[in-house]
Amino acid sequence: MAAEGNSLIGRLLQRGAVRRWKLAARKATHADLDTLRNQRHRARQLRALVDELMHVADSRLALPRIGSNAFSRPGGTEWSWRPQLWRGRLGRKGMAAVPSKTALGDEVTIFHDCKISELTLRQVRNTREQDLAPFGLRMDVFRFDGSFLSLVIDAPASACEGLQRRHIVRVNLIIEVEKSIEIFARLNIKHGPNTEQLVLELPLGEPEVMVEFDLGYSDINEKRVERMWLDLIFESPEMNQVTIRDLTFCRYLRAEI
Repeated sequence: MAAEGNSLIGRLLQRGAVRRWKLAARKATHADLDTLRNQRHRARQLRALVDELMHVADSRLALPRIGSNAFSRPGGTEWSWRPQLWRGRLGRKGMAAVPSKTALGDEVTIFHDCKISELTLRQVRNTREQDLAPFGLRMDVFRFDGSFLSLVIDAPASACEGLQRRHIVRVNLIIEVEKSIEIFARLNIKHGPNTEQLVLELPLGEPEVMVEFDLGYSDINEKRVERMWLDLIFESPEMNQVTIRDLTFCRYLRAEI
């Protein structure tokens, strides 16, 4: 059975409602104030419902689909991952005056040492044709009186399973900045009581950037790897807007020579 809105009766009712509102709009200039006040009240109620419908419809119908984990992986990839922030809708869409140690979902946390936070964070819906991630993260920094600002992404336990010094961990980002800024990626691997840190600067200049951490240059104890996380460190972020459209991880073995 056809849905009510698509049935003949539903279409006739909708056409009648559209005609009534068209007529009301044409007569608004000369309508008496009591009538106009009543129509404005009903129009506001209707607009709120329409806006809610459009918001949900735009989100569901826009590409890429929510929950998508599609992205390019190099040959031989053993493990890959896109954090939930870039994959699905968060409970809180945005926040202002963000304090340090604020979590965005279960995997991403912001850290800074500002006395007064003038930092805003907002999850945005990706709708561009080239986007593969359903969502992105937009960060606006106004006055910045701190000495550091970092975004910490905690990798799942599966990232550490079977991790060896023969592995390469690749991080791909699609990132937009309002003005030039230095951004460093630091991969942290906790093994026993120690934490290995590998630092690379993001080669900004192109919208899509990639860094590869070769664990052959690390001293990790392969038998005691417990946890992995990535720090994105923003140097001199004041008066800037940074949008991370996508962030993905891949792990694969280094080619033997």
